[in-house]
Amino acid sequence: MIRSFGAGVSSRELRLLFVVLTLLSAGGLSALGHGQRSEGNATAQTTSGSSDSKAYTPAAGSPERKAIMDALRGDQKVVFKVNYLKMHGDWAWADVTPLENGKAVAEGGANLLHKENGRWKVMDLSVIPEDPDNPMGPDDPDPKFVKAAQKAFPGLPADIFPPRKGSHR
Repeated sequence: MIRSFGAGVSSRELRLLFVVLTLLSAGGLSALGHGQRSEGNATAQTTSGSSDSKAYTPAAGSPERKAIMDALRGDQKVVFKVNYLKMHGDWAWADVTPLENGKAVAEGGANLLHKENGRWKVMDLSVIPEDPDNPMGPDDPDPKFVKAAQKAFPGLPADIFPPRKGSHR
């Protein structure tokens, strides 16, 4: 796990490291193409519901799930293992791990996405102040993190966030 290498490393630095490692695993910037591949099997369970009423997990292979994964993918040729995915309206929270030949090639992480003008966009979580009481930040969002995210991103529904890793919810 990357976090074990640097106790003083911020979540922003970890996200940057993730991007760099992903680019390197794809063979460098010159190897990045425009082809798209669908994500691997999800470990999160799909729940029913409409996008307007409550949070739900888009089914594997569905157009909305593909659109979210494509936004995370950008121009990279990468397949994701979906560890967690919930969407509600025009908002989604995704925790993914990039794979190559079925094996993790970098530490994944949590991402907030917002649908703007019909397209999913990855939001910059670095605008949310870091909390020394929750060093995992977006990777284990506590109620304080969720409130700060809602302040930074008005209209963000709280029900897309995963339960805390240490909680019994």
